[in-house]
Amino acid sequence: MRRPVARNLTVLAVSAAVVVSVGAAAPPTPRSGPAAQKTPVAVGYGGAVSSVDRDASAAGIEVLRKGGNAVDAAVATAAALGVTEPYSAGVGGGGYFVYYDAKSRTVRTIDGRETAPLTADEKLFTEDGKPLAFADAVTSGLAVGTPGTPATWQTALDRWGSRKLSSVLKPAERLARQGFTVDETFRSQTASNEQRFRHFPDTAELFLPGGELPVVGSTFTNPDLARTYRELAREGVGTIYHGDIGEDIVDTVNKPPVDPDSGWNARPGDLSAKDLAAYEARLQAPTKTSYRGLDVYSIAPSSSGGTTVGEALNILERTDLSAADKAGYLHRYIEASRIAFADRGRWVGDPAFEDVPTKELLSQRYADSRACLIKDDAVLTSPLAPGDPRHPGSCAGSGTAAPTMYEGENTTHLTVADKWGNVVAYTLTIEQTGGSGITVPGRGFLLNNELTDFSFAPANPAVHDPNLPGPGKRPRSSIAPTIVLDRHHKPVVALGSPGGATIITTVLQTLTGFLDRGLPLVDAIAAPRASQRNAAQTELEPGLYDSGLRAELEALGHSFKPNPEIGAATAVQRLANGTWLAAAEKVRRGGGSAMVVEPVRGR
Repeated sequence: MRRPVARNLTVLAVSAAVVVSVGAAAPPTPRSGPAAQKTPVAVGYGGAVSSVDRDASAAGIEVLRKGGNAVDAAVATAAALGVTEPYSAGVGGGGYFVYYDAKSRTVRTIDGRETAPLTADEKLFTEDGKPLAFADAVTSGLAVGTPGTPATWQTALDRWGSRKLSSVLKPAERLARQGFTVDETFRSQTASNEQRFRHFPDTAELFLPGGELPVVGSTFTNPDLARTYRELAREGVGTIYHGDIGEDIVDTVNKPPVDPDSGWNARPGDLSAKDLAAYEARLQAPTKTSYRGLDVYSIAPSSSGGTTVGEALNILERTDLSAADKAGYLHRYIEASRIAFADRGRWVGDPAFEDVPTKELLSQRYADSRACLIKDDAVLTSPLAPGDPRHPGSCAGSGTAAPTMYEGENTTHLTVADKWGNVVAYTLTIEQTGGSGITVPGRGFLLNNELTDFSFAPANPAVHDPNLPGPGKRPRSSIAPTIVLDRHHKPVVALGSPGGATIITTVLQTLTGFLDRGLPLVDAIAAPRASQRNAAQTELEPGLYDSGLRAELEALGHSFKPNPEIGAATAVQRLANGTWLAAAEKVRRGGGSAMVVEPVRGR
């Protein structure tokens, strides 16, 4: 193994712009003292970046200040997140990239999802004729897909960027070398993975320095990742798909470097150099649906995010959510989510392998045929049967219902705009917190466990499951980076979130809160969330679970269970006269970091 040395958008914009904003610092510095403060909203000129992490947002701002565009800044921010959010994203994972080009006023996308090995089949996660236990699959080479993130970066830069990869990786390489200050979120995420990290000596050595959890306030460095970024800068992503780093990835997946004294059965994968060489980030058309006179664009399958958010918006189109009381609004939102998830489970998979009726799922005619299921005084029963988008029947289901399968909930999202009006919404991931738990020796990054997003067995044995594994197939995702344009094809808002299948409901609720309920963007992000995914119970954050609204909704027949935290959204909003508003979480995931190039002060 080689090792290197709104409804009323004018009102919304005005109300949002009165917030006093804080701009970016210069180059990323370790998070300590006053520099560690995160700001969830910023307003200004020259472009904007919003992510979960201050150092990552600052990396994007640094690129924008030096004349880079939104694509350049998005890649720089993503690379920095690979340093400070290594349990959520990195070169060992994948993601989906949505780009608005201001010159042509069009939206384009990249599917950078990981792929199964070319030797994989429907029995990938089957042992002795039975589906493998989920806990046995997640921490294994078996769960690792071919990484798509490096190819996504290069594809985006080649098509729409203005800087070379070597240039935009500089802030992240510096951050990995100099280090960042450990916060409580990083420590707690490490603690939740401590047991499985100790199965792998390279992971333990990196993330458990001195054999202990990292201390809040200490400086965390990753010299191996800094060298990896330098190698990528020097040799390009070919070193992953055709070169030395790729050889190390293959060796690690097929012979996981597990501590023999741990007793852990780290099942090997079957990744090959051929898998890496065959990988391509897909350039594809976005999903598109109209909502309240606006055009909503997102990512098409292999992710289910765009189709499911789009179908739910179409279901809600004929309901005046602005006039509903809070309970009525939440009831309609929950029921639209339930219906859209029922259809998602039946119809969405990798379109290279499955006949996915994307156009039909996004038709208003089909949405109307499903919306009539919703009653103001009753609740639908889950799991709800899917409809047939190719043959819509009024209030009709089709076949047997199937539950929504589990997806890892830790991912990260970033949103960027530049002074020319270009916008990027980019969600990237290594699947669950800590991915597979396996660090590539000497390389400083964790490998994904994204293949666990496949169905281990058919969700409904009586019906074809479009999400079973296959050779080179992409597992279904729920990622939903979204850009909304007005009637002049100019951006209104762009947003996205981590959270597994809760990504879809987070994006949907944030959009309706902003566009229908008139909430300022940062408040639409902060609002307590509900997530219904065609399950018997809807998950509620404490702000709803502990409120009187819960009793009102239970009186209609809703059933709830608590979820302490759902998603961690970021967004940007176009304001007047070339200004941008960046918004992030106030509290979730330790709060997010919104920055602009030139802040408007004293507003």
